Formats: sequence, C-alpha cells, structure tokens
Amino acid sequence: METQIREVCEELRVFLQNDGGDMEIVAIEGNVVKVRLQGACGACPHSTMTLKNGVEAALRDRVDPTIVVERVM
Repeated sequence: METQIREVCEELRVFLQNDGGDMEIVAIEGNVVKVRLQGACGACPHSTMTLKNGVEAALRDRVDPTIVVERVM
C-alpha cells in the first residue's frame, strides 16, 4: 500500500508545483499519511482543503477508503 500511496502523491505533486508549492511525505503509519506542504502551499489559507478534498480524496479513491491525511509542520 505504501508504494501506491507514494505513486498517487507523486502524481498530485505536479498540480501543487504548478501553483508554486509542493508536498513531502513525512511518514506513512498504517492508514495515516503525514505530509508537509512546502512553498506557496505551506502558507496558503486553502491548504486544509487541498489536503482533505485533494490529496486525501484521491488516496481514498485510488488506494484505500480508510486513508487519513494529516499535515505536519
């Protein structure tokens, strides 16, 4: 499952990079994926929506419906 998570996140990074940001996977602990937003995404007021409606939704749809994405600083 970790490989699938990393592959999906890698695909999503392109969209973040197009907006001047980026995302780094800090840890994968069971079904919890901990990520750090970087660049413009790190200070964006919409970052919670990006994580929940973007990253988490994609991972739940394509990998496992129980995945939870958490932001770490």
